[in-house]
Amino acid sequence: MPDVMIVTGGSRGIGAATAILGAKAGYAVVVNYASNREAADKVVAAIAADGGSAIAVRGDVGVEADILAIFEAADRFGTLTALVNNAGVVDAALPLAEMSAARLDRMFRINVTGSLLCAREAVRRMATSRGGKGGGIVNLSSVAAKLGGPGQYVDYAASKGAIDTFTVGLAKEVIDEGIRVGAVRPGIIDTDIHASGGQPNRVAELGPGLPMRRAGTAEEVAKAILWLLSEEASYSTGAIIDVSGARSILP
Repeated sequence: MPDVMIVTGGSRGIGAATAILGAKAGYAVVVNYASNREAADKVVAAIAADGGSAIAVRGDVGVEADILAIFEAADRFGTLTALVNNAGVVDAALPLAEMSAARLDRMFRINVTGSLLCAREAVRRMATSRGGKGGGIVNLSSVAAKLGGPGQYVDYAASKGAIDTFTVGLAKEVIDEGIRVGAVRPGIIDTDIHASGGQPNRVAELGPGLPMRRAGTAEEVAKAILWLLSEEASYSTGAIIDVSGARSILP
């Protein structure tokens, strides 16, 4: 059976780029999506056109039953050896004083609890003590975890700070199970997540003022993710890589 990679939120942006590179690296890829089946199907078609293997699987990582269904689909596809915890949400820019409990619940349920539950299911399948082959888990953090997102996204930043801590802790927890765990902290990346946060022009506005005078690309982040999953990173676990063009040192 082929080695399988699950990419949550794999229908767009960093997730789509990771799915495509993962297929090139030899994985059979589960392209998870929450609602946009057409976008997920396009990623699957692009992989198939390049000779790879992929399926689209619907599931909201904020719902445990959906997470279980995603992993069950992966079990039918092959042997899970890679998980990319990419699915996440942002919301409209607001100060904390204006945020509702419903917003905070959604943010942490998807960005944090969803990632932990996906990792739980991955560990159950990959752990050598449970008969697994081992593997790798890469979590998507954000430079916001360092910068704090004041006045705009302190909830998002806090959720990504939790991902950083989780990455280090899980890496130590499963180090004897043949599983490596890492994370990538993107900076300003040219994807449509900014539009979902109510700032569709954010990349154009911030890009020229960044240290490298441009935003990053989804492919640049995806390459870091694939490196962490590869044998080239065989001595790297608990590592968190900034792919931010040095933005982490600026406000």
